[in-house]
Amino acid sequence: MAEQVFPTKGNLIKTKRSLLQAKQGFELMDRKRNVLIREMVALTDKSKLIRGNIEQTYENAYSALQKANITLGSVSTLTQFVPEENGIEISFRSVMGVELPTVVLDDKPVIPQYDIAMTNSYLDIAFLCFNETKRLTAVLAEIENSIYRLAIAIKKTQKRANALKNIIIPRYESQLQFITNSLEEKEREEFSRQKVIKSTKLKKDQAQRLKAIVENG
Repeated sequence: MAEQVFPTKGNLIKTKRSLLQAKQGFELMDRKRNVLIREMVALTDKSKLIRGNIEQTYENAYSALQKANITLGSVSTLTQFVPEENGIEISFRSVMGVELPTVVLDDKPVIPQYDIAMTNSYLDIAFLCFNETKRLTAVLAEIENSIYRLAIAIKKTQKRANALKNIIIPRYESQLQFITNSLEEKEREEFSRQKVIKSTKLKKDQAQRLKAIVENG
């Protein structure tokens, strides 16, 4: 690969510039990868905590719902008036060029839609717990989607960093070495040629002076 580069000073300058840019690109990719990994690790820890909370909240919710069904009979007719959730907003933030979602659930008062005079505290507890799981689910969706996007970005960044480190940079280093060696060899050859020319000219001048001396003897 390196031998295909014509050894000129112009190519030497160009190759040095390309090598510098490749090294800077690798440093940028390496820095980006480290930032993304730290971000993903932090989100992974947060995801584990949220999952633990949401599982416990679901357990409490279903336990309360079961007790409500036992004490009130089927509560399906009471809960059918609970409206569907449509207060979710999604925006995005950028982390090293990676778009991560931000999920926001309307922070509105939790007001039961059923007749509380016809229920008991078990149904109220179930209602509150399920609302909490809705909030936690929105948070978990944001975190896990972000983790997924970060994992893809890290893989791509790692691939590019490896290509720069193991292919591009060694190629430019090899080309730079080849051009440098070739130019140095040319300089040595030129120096030797100039030395021979100078020596030949000096001998010729000496011979001419000697001849002039003899002729003018």
